[in-house]
Amino acid sequence: QVQLVESGGGLVQAGTSLRLSCAASGRTFSDYAMGWFRQGPGREREFVAAIKSGAIRSSYTGSVQGRFTISRDDAKNTVYLQMNSLKPEDTAVYYCAADSRNRGTSRFENYDSWGQGTQVTVSS
Repeated sequence: QVQLVESGGGLVQAGTSLRLSCAASGRTFSDYAMGWFRQGPGREREFVAAIKSGAIRSSYTGSVQGRFTISRDDAKNTVYLQMNSLKPEDTAVYYCAADSRNRGTSRFENYDSWGQGTQVTVSS
C-alpha cells in the first residue's frame, strides 16, 4: 500500500478553478492506477476521475467531463485534479485513492489505499 496526502482544497466562487494534489509515498507509485472520489453533504461517496499507470487511459464521471482533468507526475509521486468552471454542486470532501492492480475503474472497492480527504467548497 501507499500513503496518500491530499492538498489544495479551499473555498472558491462558482466559475473559478482549483487544483488538488495528492502526494504518495512508496517506490511503486508509477505502477498504480489513481483515482479521485468525492463525498458531498448528505451524499454517498462518488467516483470523480481515474488514471491508469503510465497515464494510458483516464476516465471521468459525466458531471465533471470537460471541466476536470486528472493527471499524474510519476517523478514526483503525485496525482492532480484540475477543476475548472466549478459549480456549487461540486462542493464535497475530495479523496485520493490508489489501486495497486492498476484497474483504474470507478468502483471504490477496487482501491486499496485512501487519503484523508480535502474539503472543496464552491459558493454561488
